[in-house]
Amino acid sequence: MAQEKKKEKDMKAAVFYEPGVVKVQDWPDPQVSGDEVLIRVMASGVCGTDLHIFDGAKGASECYPPVVLGHEFSGVVEAVGPDVKGVKIGDHVTVDPNRGCGVCPDCQAGNPHFCKDMFATGVGGDGGFAQLAKAREEQVYQIRKDIPFEQAAMSEPLACCLHGIDQAQIKTGDTVLIIGGGTIGLLMVQLAKMAGAATIILSEPLENKHELGRKVGADYCINPMKTTPFELIEKEGIARIDVSIECVGRTNTMQDALTYVSRGGHVLFFGLTPPDAEILLKPYEVFQKELMITSSFVNPHTQGRAAGLVNSGKLLLSELISERLSLDEMTKAFEIRGRNGKMMVFPNGLPECGA
Repeated sequence: MAQEKKKEKDMKAAVFYEPGVVKVQDWPDPQVSGDEVLIRVMASGVCGTDLHIFDGAKGASECYPPVVLGHEFSGVVEAVGPDVKGVKIGDHVTVDPNRGCGVCPDCQAGNPHFCKDMFATGVGGDGGFAQLAKAREEQVYQIRKDIPFEQAAMSEPLACCLHGIDQAQIKTGDTVLIIGGGTIGLLMVQLAKMAGAATIILSEPLENKHELGRKVGADYCINPMKTTPFELIEKEGIARIDVSIECVGRTNTMQDALTYVSRGGHVLFFGLTPPDAEILLKPYEVFQKELMITSSFVNPHTQGRAAGLVNSGKLLLSELISERLSLDEMTKAFEIRGRNGKMMVFPNGLPECGA
């Protein structure tokens, strides 16, 4: 029998019904059994995927409304099923939302993110835009109790970025161009620096984001409408751009990533485009420059490393949060759309001071 506390009424949740419709309402409390963990959600980030699903597009896995979205969340363990071994009530945790079937050829090859039956908490089943959420123990990662919940909730996007950094193959001493100064781009700046990049160039047209870009580790911040990376490296005597990372998800900025990287360089497409988007690719230019072009999909095997980085306190995370919303204000997130930075929802009440 699951260890759980008695509840007097259903929890409150933001429920997605169909494109353009999210309602904050009472919703049945999740019940845990087996190896499941019940979490009181203290902070839940709004991802671009949530916005895409709200607009009617597909997420990383299938979405079956009505469902509670929110796959970037952290909280306190409220109850555990009888088969849970390493997690206890009161632990502070974050969740890897993605889970493969474990038996298909992709899962058996160590690539659960390619599983055609991949399940994502907060996409295919109820997630973190609610006062309570549940996950399997294998999805749960411990966070130190002195770490603010809003930082712990950043573990999932951080895990996705870690997979991208792995794909980019940055070497110590490289010059890295990061295109886009949103939440993902600013995480990439920090991870590129940790990976050994000697010089980091952040290309971002909104100049009010440049100060934060420099704060998190960018050596140069440019407005691409005024200065191109080519002009910058010529002016500053930078020899080459070894790696370019596209974090916007637009076809023109993907073309820029291909254009500005030097011969023998690596290009990482990280930003998510609409499914039918196309770019012009000239195979001869790829051949002539001997480019390595790669991409990154969700967070296979990186959630634990992300939790470790959050626990280390070595990253600037709270600084990336632009809006802090109560659950009752959830619909504002789909109006603001993250234009200022990471939006964070607090289903059990706003923290007193970013906790």
